[in-house]
This record gives sequence, C-alpha cells and structure tokens, in this order.
Amino acid sequence: MAHPYPASTQIATMFGIGRVPLVPGTLASLAALPVGWWLAVVGGWMTLLAGAFWVTLLGIWAGGRHAKFADKKDPSECVIDEVAGQWIALLPVAFTGHLFDAPVIAAAFLLFRFFDILKPWPIYRLQSYSGGLGIMLDDVAAGIAAGVLIVIATKLI
Repeated sequence: MAHPYPASTQIATMFGIGRVPLVPGTLASLAALPVGWWLAVVGGWMTLLAGAFWVTLLGIWAGGRHAKFADKKDPSECVIDEVAGQWIALLPVAFTGHLFDAPVIAAAFLLFRFFDILKPWPIYRLQSYSGGLGIMLDDVAAGIAAGVLIVIATKLI
C-alpha cells in the first residue's frame, strides 16, 4: 500500500512539523536553527551555505510538488522554506564568528521571523512566482535581509 503522502509532501512539511496547528513556520524555524548551528560548528560557514543551497533546491522541488498535491499556491503546511531562510539568516552568525554568542543567534532567529512574517517590499513580491520557486524565494530573501542586519549588528559590537 502506498504512503498517503508522497515523499515530496513529507519533505515540504518537514515530516509533519508544518501540520502543527499553531505557528508551524516558527516551529520549523526553531527546528532548523540547531541543525544549521551544528552544520556551521562542525563544517564552518561554507558547509552551512552548501546546506542552505541544497535545502533551497530541494524545497523548490518538494514545495512545488506538494503545492500541486494540495491544490494550493503556497500551502501553509509547507515549511521547508523556513529551513532554507533560517539557515541563510544564520550564515553571517557563522561567518562573523558569533556561533557561541546566544544573543546574536537569537537575533538571527527573530529577524528572520520578522521578515518572513511581515514580508516587506520587495520580499512580498517574490511570492508571485509560481510553484516551488515562489514558495522558497520569499523566505530566501527574508533570510538575506535578516543576515544583512546581523552583519551590521556584529560590526557594531
């Protein structure tokens, strides 16, 4: 008997985290944070960058397939985009040597969630792309925006 959800749905929902009724995106970001941190500690910022790149590509595929399966443009349960965005926001933390600085890590999390939830221009416009690309791009941009602020903040401290 086939699994009721295809592999792409399992990946897109982060194996069910996206189905949690309250704040699934925030929970996915919280789940992604220690994994991204571990990647950076073990392999450095380049390993985290490679991870973010591959998760983004995987998310384009899985998110697009799941959106078709769910018959929605950007299903709320699709949270693989939060993983990519959170890891991108964490990149400057690793690059600037603040991996053991809890306030900077917390700032990367909070700033990513801020930009992902509010979606200021031009982040909002990136959702207009169809399929997995539209699902992923706004979170990638939110991660970049958070990362830029992290770089500025770490230069000031």
